[in-house]
Amino acid sequence: MSRQSKGRRSPLAAAALIGIGLLLTGGVYAGATAAVAATEPTAAQSTLTVDDGEKLFQANCATCHGLDLQGTDNGPSLYGVGALAVEFQVSTGRMPMQRQDVQAPQKPVQFTEEQILAMADFVQSVAPGPDIPDEHYLDGEGDVSRGAELFRINCAMCHNVAAAGGALTEGKYAPDIQDTSAQHIWAAMVTGPQNMPVFNDMNLTPEDKRDIISALLYQQNQPAPGGFTLGSLGPVSEGLFVWIFGIGALIAITVWITARSN
Repeated sequence: MSRQSKGRRSPLAAAALIGIGLLLTGGVYAGATAAVAATEPTAAQSTLTVDDGEKLFQANCATCHGLDLQGTDNGPSLYGVGALAVEFQVSTGRMPMQRQDVQAPQKPVQFTEEQILAMADFVQSVAPGPDIPDEHYLDGEGDVSRGAELFRINCAMCHNVAAAGGALTEGKYAPDIQDTSAQHIWAAMVTGPQNMPVFNDMNLTPEDKRDIISALLYQQNQPAPGGFTLGSLGPVSEGLFVWIFGIGALIAITVWITARSN
């Protein structure tokens, strides 16, 4: 009996052996996987070319804009729009359009950033136009005070002084730009999408545009000192809030007092 007791293994020893085996197997598998991954190109390393952009354009855009970019009855010519307009329209989801309408609304983006840039490069190579600007103009380090003044003079009549957007005629509208990126603000000023006029360098110099962008980025990062912004639409939303909640509360109190008195 004593010899059998000495030869018997503890249950913990078996569990320990199984655990060590699993750790060794997992370690070998992880090392092999990392080695294979290091030899394969990643999505960040791969780069689409202009030819890839041409294929994407032909498959998704040529129906309306034509294989030669000269436009069709369903879409305008792209000659002269450049990479900047393509990047803006596609990366905001405005293009491709789902249907012909008074205005192309923003919707979920259908392409990756790499695919969008490839299409932009293709259009730029065939029909050059405004290109993506230098980072200097998008850094938000311009004159905020001057930019706010320029925005009030040139943009606020459509986009609202708080950049919350507003209604235009015939179902059109100026979009809310309170969360718009610096590059897309620049693109809108340079390319004039939808109903927006083009602000060339004679209307607004590059430094003017930089100052406007700086003012808008500054405004985006500021908290609302008055509490709820109510869409930043001014007296319309404020009056609606007072009518619904203020007058509604007075009516409720009146009904309660009347019920109590009865």
